[in-house]
Amino acid sequence: MALLEIEDLSYSYDSLVKAVADVSFEVPQGTIVGLIGPNGSGKSTLIKNVFDLLRLQAGNVRIDGHRHDHPRARAQGMYLSSNDYLPEFLTAREYIAMMASLYGVDADHAEAEELFRRFAMAERYDHLIEDYSHGMRKKTQLVSALVMRRPLTVIDETLNGIDLEALRLAEAEFARLREEGRSLLLCTHDFAVLERLADRIVLLDFGQVIYDAPAGDLVDEHGSLSELVFDYLESDER
Repeated sequence: MALLEIEDLSYSYDSLVKAVADVSFEVPQGTIVGLIGPNGSGKSTLIKNVFDLLRLQAGNVRIDGHRHDHPRARAQGMYLSSNDYLPEFLTAREYIAMMASLYGVDADHAEAEELFRRFAMAERYDHLIEDYSHGMRKKTQLVSALVMRRPLTVIDETLNGIDLEALRLAEAEFARLREEGRSLLLCTHDFAVLERLADRIVLLDFGQVIYDAPAGDLVDEHGSLSELVFDYLESDER
């Protein structure tokens, strides 16, 4: 069953050049799909369309069988953006409580505090976010997603800026989400992470899907995901 379905999605900022052009792919339930591509390839534009942050111009997006702008669809998915913008006037406890209220779930503060400890932020749960470093804000975003545990989590470069220990922990937690039948769309330039985690890879370039294939098959054919990208970028096909 596809938890996220994207069909013939197109988007243009100026009505002349398509930032995303007729993109179609799925994120099945209980899978991790890696979304890769050069800067400007349309990845973030695509994700913003999925979460109705940009008004859909053409195509269809469904989350758990519901149109993407339906309240039931919005309740199923969580989006972690590439920036670290969080409400600085809140503590992490207040931020987690706010997110839980938005999703209509109980805030599991004990779980959040345990994750703060494991992410090397013990005793900071009740501190104002304005006092957090860039890396701490990124880890707070991750903690919020791990506490909310939505059926679909979309991560857009959120892993940038966190330390190696936190990255290793995040990978383990992402694998746990998959084991629970939840799905992730993971957009990152850290190909090693995707080689360890992803079930499938979608490569975008100039707003179009270039590859949509099992991660293992692509690694077997090219040796690594970085070689896959370099082979494509240096080919006449581009």
